[in-house]
Amino acid sequence: MKITEILVAEHRLFLRLFAQIERLLPRVRAAGEVRRLAALVEALLAEHGATETEVAYPALDHMLHDRGRLERLHQEHEEIDASLRAVQTAADAPEARRLLAAALERSRAHFLFEERELFPRLEDALQPETLAGLAAARAQREGGS
Repeated sequence: MKITEILVAEHRLFLRLFAQIERLLPRVRAAGEVRRLAALVEALLAEHGATETEVAYPALDHMLHDRGRLERLHQEHEEIDASLRAVQTAADAPEARRLLAAALERSRAHFLFEERELFPRLEDALQPETLAGLAAARAQREGGS
């Protein structure tokens, strides 16, 4: 399996999770519950984002014409993280719900950009064996085999 396939599969899983949260969100009345949902999303995205920034993005770093795109991706990761952390300080449940919904939408847009811009460049720039090697490096980084 290639690193790009793994990352896209994770995106699909996140999108299903986001949809479930969005269905639940209007009925969540306590800000604390929204905060717990945001913390869950943040923790899951942190691991995914670490894979991207430590394994996938460096593979394109040498391609000068992609530097601006990579900076954008790093910035988007930081913005998504900040928007999820903002949920933790929301004044009330409606604000927390609004902030979490915005963070989920921002994450969706980021995934789409990666799938349309970054991942095809990885596929074009690297041999299938290298992409598989990056997947193996990810598994090793996570303590897998």
